[in-house]
Amino acid sequence: MAETSETSRDVQIFDPQAQPWAPIPRETRLPAELLTGDAIQARLDQLRPVPGSVLGGDSGLSLRALPAAMRQPVQAAVLMPIVMRGDGAGMLLTQRSANLSHHAGQISFPGGRAEHTDNGPVATALRESHEEIGLKPEQVRVLGALPQYLTVTGFAVTPIAAWVEGNPALTPAEREVAEIFEAPLEYLLDPANYRIHSAQLPDGANRSYYSVSWDKYFIWGATAAMLRNLYLALRPGT
Repeated sequence: MAETSETSRDVQIFDPQAQPWAPIPRETRLPAELLTGDAIQARLDQLRPVPGSVLGGDSGLSLRALPAAMRQPVQAAVLMPIVMRGDGAGMLLTQRSANLSHHAGQISFPGGRAEHTDNGPVATALRESHEEIGLKPEQVRVLGALPQYLTVTGFAVTPIAAWVEGNPALTPAEREVAEIFEAPLEYLLDPANYRIHSAQLPDGANRSYYSVSWDKYFIWGATAAMLRNLYLALRPGT
């Protein structure tokens, strides 16, 4: 997600890769026929998110159940851009610049906070993707939206799944994005590749989060959870 105007820097209080983990209980792999643009769009069209709800991992969470300070989160959106290659579909992801104040070096989808000029989450995701990786809106076919994901930092993020037409030339925004890369969609949506970590914070609280590793990239936190939610949305019988 795009860097905000805040000037304070994140202080990493634990190493996400070093925390204890367990595999996700055995689940069904998605059949290849569900990993096409038409199939994904058809499944997302069937989603009926509850107004005022967010989806975190395997369960919905009502905003009314959250602490008062988090009941008015900052609205944001990300694009989940899917590309088709000769060997199958892939997902475009970015590695954030190491110089950013927030989430430096982490793997994320292109996206960011909503602006007052945006006409909804789709507009936010498309605008931010154009700014961050040079992906033009006319090169994108929107497939649908996942339920909002509430981050621990107070953002309500709407993930927008999209099919990227052709083979566009992408350019990372120098200040925000260190790298743009692709990972196989089939791999990212295979539950067998996911772990659930548990970290103990300095205040004694526990934090659980998903991760999936591909090649040299460690994908964790909100990005891994949104990929997990895409799997759940596409899983037959959901």
